[in-house]
Amino acid sequence: MTCSCSSPGPAPAPSDDAGCSGGEAFVLRVLGDDMAPEFTEGNIIVIEPDGAVRDGSYVLARHDGGWTFRQLLRRDHGWFLHALNPARTDLPDLPLPDLQAVHGVVIQKAVPGKRRLSKFYI
Repeated sequence: MTCSCSSPGPAPAPSDDAGCSGGEAFVLRVLGDDMAPEFTEGNIIVIEPDGAVRDGSYVLARHDGGWTFRQLLRRDHGWFLHALNPARTDLPDLPLPDLQAVHGVVIQKAVPGKRRLSKFYI
């Protein structure tokens, strides 16, 4: 997984009782280099659970029982989760049977301590 909950512990499943409604935005911290150069380790991403999903969106999705942060791509034969880092040839695109696996869309990126480097994706 390339992101973790901003508080200690694993990212909560949307159905978990995390003390907020399922439709509220939440933040995750990026771990690893799977999504570089757009997202680097330590970046904070804001996830909108009810955000508009479209080709090219950055999303949080369930895949093979775990959580992953990837770019959503539409191809002739379906939807895929794509890692951006061209140096990570060990990360193939992950096929999705449908969009039910997508649980949120990245709407903002923040770089801790560098407010001017914040970026919005809406």
